[in-house]
Amino acid sequence: MCPRFLQVSPCVPGFSRFLHVSQVSPCVPGFSMCLLCFQATGADQAVGMSLVLFSLLLFSYYTVWVIVLPFVDGRHVLHRYFLPREYSVILPGVAAVLLLLCIGTFTAVILWKNRKPKKTD
Repeated sequence: MCPRFLQVSPCVPGFSRFLHVSQVSPCVPGFSMCLLCFQATGADQAVGMSLVLFSLLLFSYYTVWVIVLPFVDGRHVLHRYFLPREYSVILPGVAAVLLLLCIGTFTAVILWKNRKPKKTD
């Protein structure tokens, strides 16, 4: 087990938001990195809390839809608030494909912007 001791000091003079973190440990000698630290504002916290609440509601809805609803009678009023069961597989599949498409597009854009021009002799 490797003990970890962190030593924090400013790494960019004049900028207090940048911190230089050096690990003083025999496990990884000379390891250091520069972190950018920000204080969350009230708007950031509100957006974060709304994302957490939305995720909690979506998870609860999907859990009831997939796990609880098959055991409820088909004529119960609860079935009116949910889509047919086929969509419980189709919608997450479409969401996964869109997520992978966005990640691939983002990666392609970053690679395209950071490409180095070929040297001509």
